[in-house]
Amino acid sequence: MCLGIPGKILEIYEVDRTLMAKVDFEGVLQEVCIATTPEAQIGQYVLVHAGFALNLLSDQEADETLKILKDLEAFNQEFYGDGNSA
Repeated sequence: MCLGIPGKILEIYEVDRTLMAKVDFEGVLQEVCIATTPEAQIGQYVLVHAGFALNLLSDQEADETLKILKDLEAFNQEFYGDGNSA
């Protein structure tokens, strides 16, 4: 099972002839390979797994996915706390 996380493209550039992007994951910036999504543009969302963009997402799809991830985090905090309990 893999988990793709939506991130917003802030910058597009090439590294050794490979299309790359600086992507914002809710305040965490990462370099992502976007060679598989060459149509991607600044301001769009990509679904990223292991540093590679899997596909483009609409703003609505990204917002819905981020909301689900935040809800899951809140659920885990409520029922499991910080994970330091025995």
